[in-house]
Amino acid sequence: MSGKATIRAFFDEPTNTVSYLVWDPATKRGAVIDPVLDWDNRSGTADVAFADRILGAAAEEGVTIDWVLETHAHADHLTAAPYIKAKTGAPIGIGEHIRDVQAIFRPVFAADDVKPGGGDFDHLFKDGEHFPIGSLEAEVIHTPGHTPACVSYRIGGDVFVGDTLFMHDYGTARADFPGGDARILYRSMKKLLALPPETHLWMCHDYKAPGRDVFAWESTVAEQRAHNPHVKDGVTEDEFVAFRTKRDATLSAPLLLLPSIQVNIRAGRFPPAESNGVHYLKVPVTPRKAEALA
Repeated sequence: MSGKATIRAFFDEPTNTVSYLVWDPATKRGAVIDPVLDWDNRSGTADVAFADRILGAAAEEGVTIDWVLETHAHADHLTAAPYIKAKTGAPIGIGEHIRDVQAIFRPVFAADDVKPGGGDFDHLFKDGEHFPIGSLEAEVIHTPGHTPACVSYRIGGDVFVGDTLFMHDYGTARADFPGGDARILYRSMKKLLALPPETHLWMCHDYKAPGRDVFAWESTVAEQRAHNPHVKDGVTEDEFVAFRTKRDATLSAPLLLLPSIQVNIRAGRFPPAESNGVHYLKVPVTPRKAEALA
C-alpha cells in the first residue's frame, strides 16, 4: 500500500475542536476522525449540523466512509460517531486502553450499562496495529499521557495526534485528568517527534497562541522540535513534568467535561432513557462541607 491521503479539516469553534475527513484519492475510501456533536449545555440540546457538514463533504468528494476513528474519549466535546455510523455503516474504532478509561469513570457516573471490554466501540486498536483505508495503510500509535487511551493515527506522512500535542507555537495537552501522567505524555510526544522531520502533524484542538489571529491545526515534526515551548529539543523530561504539573494545577475543568465523558465512554451513546422516555446525564456532587447537601 502506498500513496498520500487527501485531508479536509472541519473546525468547530464552540469547542475549538478539529475533525477530519481523510481519504484515499485512488479508491475514494475514507475515514472520519474525531467528529463533533453539536451540544447546547444550557438547554441539553443535541444536533448534528457539524457532522452533516462532514458527510456533505464526503458526498461532494464521492468518498465512501469506512471508519469513524476516535483518538481518545474526549473531555471537551461530545462525539458524533454514532450518527456518522448510522448514516454510513462505518464502525467506530478507538485505542484498546479505552477499557482503562471506562473502568475509571464507570463508577463515577454509576454507568452500569457501559459494557466491560470496550463497551459500544466496534474495534479496539492495539499499539502498532495496521489497517487499510482504501489502498492506504494506517498505523496506530499508542500515545498515552493526556489519557490512558490516547492514540495517534499515522497515514503515510500524516499523523493525527489527538490531544497529545497542540500547535508548535502553543504547547501541549494537560495531563491531570484521572489516568493522565505528565511523564508518560512526554515520552509519547517524543515518540511522535522521532518521526521524520517533514511528517505532518494534525491537531485536534487550537486556541490561537498569543500573537496569532487565526486558528491553525497543521504542524510538522521539525516545527515542533524547533519551536514548541513545552517540548522542543533541549527540554528534559523532568523539566516538562515540573512545568506541566504546575500549570495543570491552575487549570479549570473543561466546560463540557461531565457530559462529554459520560457520552464518549459509551462511544457517543447517551445513557439509557428513563421510564418517561427521556435521556439524562448525571452531575456527581462533591460538597466542600457536609452541610452543603442538607
